[in-house]
This record gives sequence, structure tokens and C-alpha cells, in this order.
Amino acid sequence: MTDHGGERMPEAAAPGTAEQTASTADRPRVGRAPATTSAELSHVGLRLFIERGFDEVTVDEIAQEAGIGRRTFFRYFPSKNDLPWGDFGMLLERMRDYFAEVPPDMPMLDALRLGTQHFNTFPEAETPFHKQRMQLLLNSPSLVAHSAVRYADWRRVVAEFVADRLGLDPPDLTPQTVAWACLGVTLSAYERWLADDDAELIALIDEAFGLLAETFRAGG
Repeated sequence: MTDHGGERMPEAAAPGTAEQTASTADRPRVGRAPATTSAELSHVGLRLFIERGFDEVTVDEIAQEAGIGRRTFFRYFPSKNDLPWGDFGMLLERMRDYFAEVPPDMPMLDALRLGTQHFNTFPEAETPFHKQRMQLLLNSPSLVAHSAVRYADWRRVVAEFVADRLGLDPPDLTPQTVAWACLGVTLSAYERWLADDDAELIALIDEAFGLLAETFRAGG
């Protein structure tokens, strides 16, 4: 995931009583270096979510733990629901750019497999955080509706590539069907990855796409 910084600014007073505006929840935490990237803030939030549950943690508590103010939190993420997704928008653009450079003679399924692996490749140091992230996204009821929006954005990128290859419009049935199938294959690999500490995500995605192709070829 790509980090980006943000300049700290004086915090605005929160609406409410004088006691509320002076609350420590609206002030940076003293005694630790503040989070200065979206990745650092995401790690803080993920830890709190895993320890206490997604619904039990507030934006103010995440900001305080990260040593930043509430306003600074919203520079990085539009809402608490967006935090587990990290730099998802940037990753989508990276996948779109990848598909744009795929050689025209590469079989479409191979291109989809490689593009999906490219999207889901991250530094080794991010592995524990990414596992926490996906545990939340796949198992927290409060995130299901928001996840549907994100998955739709992901499928849109796949459908655009498929439509371009086949001379169709992205909303047509074939591009949409392929996009849904790719999402299902990827999520099945993720579920296996989360259940097996020794599994490798990229290898599982590769295997899952291969099983899909073999199953359809065999008519099974």
C-alpha cells in the first residue's frame, strides 16, 4: 500500500459543551510520535478493531491512539468504514494501468489471473495487517454494506477490461459475469488463506483461477 503524509493543523473545536470541546479525544495523544501516513493510521485502527471489535471503536479513539486530531483522521479516511480498506482507490488504479499494458495476444483468463495477483501483492511486512484487514472485511456485519460498494468498484475495473477485449459495453452480461466470477475466485482464495497460516495468497489465487478453468473445460 502507498503511504502519504499530511501536515498537522490546529484542531477545530468540536460542537457541544465546553467540556466536550476540551475532551482529550479531540487532542493529539501526548508521549508518542503521531501517525503521519495512511498506512500507520490504518495499522492503529486495525489493532483496535481486532482487540475490541469494529463496532466498539470510535474515530476519536483511533485518532487519540494514533496521536492525531479528529480532523487529521478525516484527511486520510472519509469514514471509519474506509479505514480497513487502506489505499483501495490507488490499488484499483494500479490494476487498471496493469490491464492497459497487457499484450493483446495474452489469453483473457491469463490476463485476469495475473491482474488479480498484481492487485493483491503487498510487502511481506504487511502480511499480518492484511490478514487482520480481511478478517474484518469478510466477517464484520457492520462492514458488509460498505464492502459491497468497494467490490462493485473492483468488478468495474475487471468488466471494463473484459468489455474492451470482446468489443462489448462494460454493463453487458458477459463482462459482468466474468467480473463476478473473478471476484468469487479471489474471495475463495482469501478465505483459504485466512484459514491456513502456511498458505501463500498469490499461490492460492493462481490455483483458484486454474481450478476455474479446468472445471469449465471438463464440463464439471
